[in-house]
Amino acid sequence: MTGITAHLPLSRLACTLALSLSFGLGSASADTENYAEREDVQAFISDLSARHGFDAGQLSRTIGQAQKLPRVISLITPPTKRGVRSWERYRSRFIERVRIERGLDFWDEYAPILQAAEERYGVPAEIIVAIIGVETVYGRHTGNFETLSTLTTLAFDYPPRADLFRRELEQLFLLAREQGREPTSYSGSYAGALGYPQFLPSSMRAYAVDFDANGVIDFEDNPLDAIGSVANYLHAHGWQPQAPVAVRARLSLDASPAPLVAAGIEPTLSADTLRDAGIMAADGEAVTAPVTLVDLETPGADVEYWLGYRNFYVITRYNRSSFYAMSVFELAQTIRARRLARNVAASG
Repeated sequence: MTGITAHLPLSRLACTLALSLSFGLGSASADTENYAEREDVQAFISDLSARHGFDAGQLSRTIGQAQKLPRVISLITPPTKRGVRSWERYRSRFIERVRIERGLDFWDEYAPILQAAEERYGVPAEIIVAIIGVETVYGRHTGNFETLSTLTTLAFDYPPRADLFRRELEQLFLLAREQGREPTSYSGSYAGALGYPQFLPSSMRAYAVDFDANGVIDFEDNPLDAIGSVANYLHAHGWQPQAPVAVRARLSLDASPAPLVAAGIEPTLSADTLRDAGIMAADGEAVTAPVTLVDLETPGADVEYWLGYRNFYVITRYNRSSFYAMSVFELAQTIRARRLARNVAASG
């Protein structure tokens, strides 16, 4: 949701982007309002024309084709009553048979390109596979909302995040110009995220790479560029090659985890701080780098605690949720273990 997803710092999107990408056609419940006739839209057009050299008349005609989509507002609006966080419920959506089996197939099919991405960017193949699996089930659920209409609707009729989506609408016009495409030709999620990796237009412009070197960045029909772009995104946000992601934590009976959890998602806790709070790595290994303490809560069950290293934090830059990052990590580990076991069995 760059994407991780990602890319969109909305707590609700962190939990739902990868789950609702295929809800209905974006035009199914469109409003007939002409956005180009609105004063706030004309001010936006004038600003883009002045700063980026767009033809104001052409921008007006293009935005005039955008339809108001009440459905995307409904999907992106947080519920009035906040639900109870449940790690087990969230986890079950992603660590499941379809994503595991299709992840194995995806790795087999694109093994050379995944290896090339790992060698260039230092990001393990299983992490790349898991992110694409969590985001879109390997390209099967990329969303079918027309992106121009989606972003225009959210930019001008969703006040809580209007500034954010106006920036993304601006980025869509810039992206379309760079790619030689019509802004109306893109489709994706109800939040404007695109293709296999669910990059928003801003993330696509900043981090997408032509990984197969064919002169075109294609997130819609070919996953090769998506594989390289996911790796590049994580690399650019500080991925540390050959470094750990997370380890299970063990708490003493008198441990006091709450202040450490409250310290935030960025890894700042030292081994001494953990020891003083009665916390250590469950495997007994020494904590040799700063970590964050992650609490995975499920109603009616004991809280699951993990120590997240820098690479765990980097995954949360794709989608700013510890549940999301842990789902990516667990799916990656599961697919990697299954693949290794299968290969060992085949060679024996």
